[in-house]
Amino acid sequence: MGSRRSDSDTQWEYETLRPPRGETRKESEDPKDELNDLAAEGWRLVDTIDYTGGGTKFIVFERPAGSSDDSEDGGSS
Repeated sequence: MGSRRSDSDTQWEYETLRPPRGETRKESEDPKDELNDLAAEGWRLVDTIDYTGGGTKFIVFERPAGSSDDSEDGGSS
């Protein structure tokens, strides 16, 4: 078997996305475009952070540190 790098050897970096809200601020809008932009930059969805009473506060992504070759900010605008 070839050498395999374990997750414990990998340095990770993280990004978060707040689900976009509609005018009422109660209903979230479809974040598909933002998710696809992050995926194209090498981010993968790993978790969500929820409000105590329900609903998603943040969507959490990770990728191996230093995996981005461009000098742009990895966040979404």
